[in-house]
Amino acid sequence: MKEYFVNVPVIKYEGKDSKNPFAFKYYNPDELVGGKTMKEHLRFTMSYWHTLTANGTDPFGVGTYEKPWDGETDPIKLARMRLEGAFEFMNKLGIDYFAFHDRDIAPEGKDLAETNAILDEIVAYAKELMAKHNKKLLWGTANMFSNPRFVHGAATTCNADVYAYAAAQVKKALEITNELGGENYVFWGGREGYETLLNTNLKLEQDNLARLFHMAVDYAKKIGFTGQFLIEPKPKEPTKHQYDFDVAAVLAFLRKYNLDNYFKVNIEANHATLAGHTFQHEVAMARINGALGSLDINQGDPNLGWDTDQFPTNIYDAALIMYEVLKNGGIAPGGLNFDAKVRRASFEAEDLFLGYIAGMDTLAKGLKVAYKMFEEGEFEKVVEDRYRSFSEGIGKDIIEGKVDFEALERYALNNSTIKNKSGRQELLEAKLNQYIFNE
Repeated sequence: MKEYFVNVPVIKYEGKDSKNPFAFKYYNPDELVGGKTMKEHLRFTMSYWHTLTANGTDPFGVGTYEKPWDGETDPIKLARMRLEGAFEFMNKLGIDYFAFHDRDIAPEGKDLAETNAILDEIVAYAKELMAKHNKKLLWGTANMFSNPRFVHGAATTCNADVYAYAAAQVKKALEITNELGGENYVFWGGREGYETLLNTNLKLEQDNLARLFHMAVDYAKKIGFTGQFLIEPKPKEPTKHQYDFDVAAVLAFLRKYNLDNYFKVNIEANHATLAGHTFQHEVAMARINGALGSLDINQGDPNLGWDTDQFPTNIYDAALIMYEVLKNGGIAPGGLNFDAKVRRASFEAEDLFLGYIAGMDTLAKGLKVAYKMFEEGEFEKVVEDRYRSFSEGIGKDIIEGKVDFEALERYALNNSTIKNKSGRQELLEAKLNQYIFNE
């Protein structure tokens, strides 16, 4: 098979003192962290779209990225070349998993039947390459936002013909995900939302979205797909208000429509910040509700109010996220998918590898910091002590449901002194710094 990234060697771990840009400084895949290797903890995943099909286009200019398959005009040959390049890319970075939208890996035909036939051809080749290179599919999904047919949404469209097409597309995407052994299937509602309520039947749209999810659950059982269903929250972009605004909104939706036993969440860092949350908040919210499924790893720019999808380099975020993952008992069968793209000015093919190296090193360092925090339990002890009043006396009675308003009023009337303790936030942030600096 042709080598596509000829200027990039196999990326190896050389340690923190290495000056080699094409080497890992902190990510040592075989290093044991608490009884599991870094590779097992992190389950790094290549995003097919940003890595292979994105071209650097932005609202103000055409694409700038240079790819080894530039110039190929036959869409089928181009799809096969990208697929070959994908496995070379994963091999050189030591990544075991990839994730894709159906339209990432194969172009659309003149109609649904031809589109599905093209998809089958490319999926057969993907299956062959997966066996050859021992790679796995973390998750598949359907792109129901790029084509103009989805201008009013897909499962939340006002057009029943579009709804039927969307259902057929999800059906096919589920089939190929199952065929490739995908461990998850993701729904990202790219255009499942609204711009104005003046022309929107809010209840019908949400009811129809739930109907499609229930059909997906039923069809998964029919074809024997046992992977995890995930919903990816995002508050805005491309619609003004999306129905999967944040983890809390998704959980409320799932519970309302009796879907919470079938779905978890795939949380993206930049989507969390667009919703006005930290990444840690969204991951913790999912964790405490038993809904943490998988993570899309990137970061946004605090000075920009849109989804910039940058490679993660913030060690504080990395440590706090991996701390939540460890408290969750791990992320499997989900993973850490690099839903990130290089900057438009970083247009050479080698820049893709440099972006992944930076991100993988950041998460590896974050894992080691988080494991030390987790193992020592210092922050957990702080939390336990802060809420100690609920483990004894009147607090224990509250937790055990032994009191009502009248009982609490009697207690309050007889308790003349209320004394709070400092939360010591600055001290705790300094301690977090110590963990990061000393690891």
